[in-house]
Amino acid sequence: MTLLLFFFLLFTTSLYASIVVVAGAVLYQVLSLIFFIERNNRLLTRFLESIEYSDFSQTYTSGLKGTSFDELNRIFSSVMSRFRQIRLEKEENARYLETVVRHVGVGLIAFDENGEVVLFNTAAKRLFDIPNLRNISGLGTVSENLEKRLQFLKPGQRDLVKVYRHEELMQLAIYATELRIRQKKITLVSLQNISSELSEKEMEAWQNLIRVLTHEIKNSITPIGSLASTIEGLLEESGQKQTGAYGADHSHDIKDALQTIQKRSKGLLRFVEAYRNLTHIPTPDYKVLPVVELLKRVEHLTAPQIAKKKIAYRSSIDPESLELTADPELIEQVLINLLLNAIQALEGRVDPEIVLEAILDERGRSVIRVTDNGPGIVDEALEQIFIPFFSTKKGGSGIGLSLSRQIMRLHRGDVTVQSEPQVKTTFTMRF
Repeated sequence: MTLLLFFFLLFTTSLYASIVVVAGAVLYQVLSLIFFIERNNRLLTRFLESIEYSDFSQTYTSGLKGTSFDELNRIFSSVMSRFRQIRLEKEENARYLETVVRHVGVGLIAFDENGEVVLFNTAAKRLFDIPNLRNISGLGTVSENLEKRLQFLKPGQRDLVKVYRHEELMQLAIYATELRIRQKKITLVSLQNISSELSEKEMEAWQNLIRVLTHEIKNSITPIGSLASTIEGLLEESGQKQTGAYGADHSHDIKDALQTIQKRSKGLLRFVEAYRNLTHIPTPDYKVLPVVELLKRVEHLTAPQIAKKKIAYRSSIDPESLELTADPELIEQVLINLLLNAIQALEGRVDPEIVLEAILDERGRSVIRVTDNGPGIVDEALEQIFIPFFSTKKGGSGIGLSLSRQIMRLHRGDVTVQSEPQVKTTFTMRF
């Protein structure tokens, strides 16, 4: 309308002063319109930049009056508020997931196609005793076998890997899954040490087997021994008649056979009762036990055998105030069994030696070691030595070490063995 007025005055009148005033008004309006458009563009640009750079701290007020501008400012502010809320929720979820991943009991390792580690949680650090891991190849210092398994583990695949760490056998159950983050392939692997669970299930299976076998054997042998005793008594009562019927030699042979059956029946029953001990271990009566007192009692009980075999013996405790929360009688039984095994293993050695030591390991757990310089144990027998009925000793029953492991399991610990043939063998009780 101002432009229309300007041209009307310009072509139809000679009111030059009015023409100049209206021209000034036109110029002012054009400049104001340009300024208005640039201001709105800057406002919109600032809004879009805030979204692009996730800067949701901005507030928007155009300073222009009018219903449409008020609505625009309200929408801008509402959008920014909503973005702030979404980012806050995402940050809270991220912190929550980060806390869960950090404190979950299962070890987690995530790495890209080049082996670069992007996640290494606290459980994994404790599992391998490594403060940090940059590349998956760094696990080679723990176990080369584990490193190779992780590198070639396919998504969805499960595996079981044996790893020795600080003289302790870990059986790691590993599971891999694949993720894609910003077009980057990430392999996420979970690792869990299931050694305790496997050992407990194994012991439970052996106990069930032994329970069934001993029950059936005892039920079968008891009547055999009883009948043999009855028949022997009947033969003695009617000895003269039997002599006439079978002859003196035959009667004597029958008695010998019956006595043999009876003796073997009693022997088998004693054998069965011995194995039943594996399924009847008492519940530990926990007490605070100074290790110094424990070792003194064990040394006193085994001293005669050690002196008789002329074995060099030494013991050490570090720290001397080391204590255990355990059942004294059961732990003594385990230690005595390990020492007696060591004494037997040293039979015929030129310079027999036994070392008994109690320490705190790298993780602050109490450890007792029994080491001898006997012939050692071959690799094939190491994995079977704690299995019931298995023994490397001639005439051994295969009960002692199995019973020792069960007692340690009841104490939430374990007993393991490491051996270097013709050098040394070490049994480790870890609480």
